[in-house]
Amino acid sequence: MITIRPVDPADFDAVAHLTVDTYVGGGFVSESSNYVARLRDTAARADQAEVVVAELNGEVVGSVTIAEPGTPFADVAGTGELEFRMLAVAPTARGKGAGSALVRHVLDEAYDRGLHAVVISTEPEMVDARRIYDRYEFVPSPERDWEPMPGTPLTVLVREIA
Repeated sequence: MITIRPVDPADFDAVAHLTVDTYVGGGFVSESSNYVARLRDTAARADQAEVVVAELNGEVVGSVTIAEPGTPFADVAGTGELEFRMLAVAPTARGKGAGSALVRHVLDEAYDRGLHAVVISTEPEMVDARRIYDRYEFVPSPERDWEPMPGTPLTVLVREIA
């Protein structure tokens, strides 16, 4: 059974390795990119946003960073929206519900906070993650698509909260 909980400082190294492995190992971020340091810095993410982890049998197998508009980790969230970033799931836990549980947690957080939407920036090549976003009815918002650096187009997806 997957358990979602706030990150603990004792988890920082595991989350850092998991996130870098997911993004660099998955071919989404170049090993030489400056972004790798940001992916690795779990302590900064936990200080400036919210980081939650997915546990399976006592092992951290996933994590996600949740950011409110106007904070350092919110790139596209506007008023009334919650943004999530850096969704990462260990290869050994894929298909076991960790990614879905993390996304569901973000949606529940937005609902509990009375917000009207959840947003995410994603790459078209992130097909496993896109399956989760499709299942939770995230829809493209093409007018919000952007490039954090030239040649890295990101698609913005939005999920309205009822």
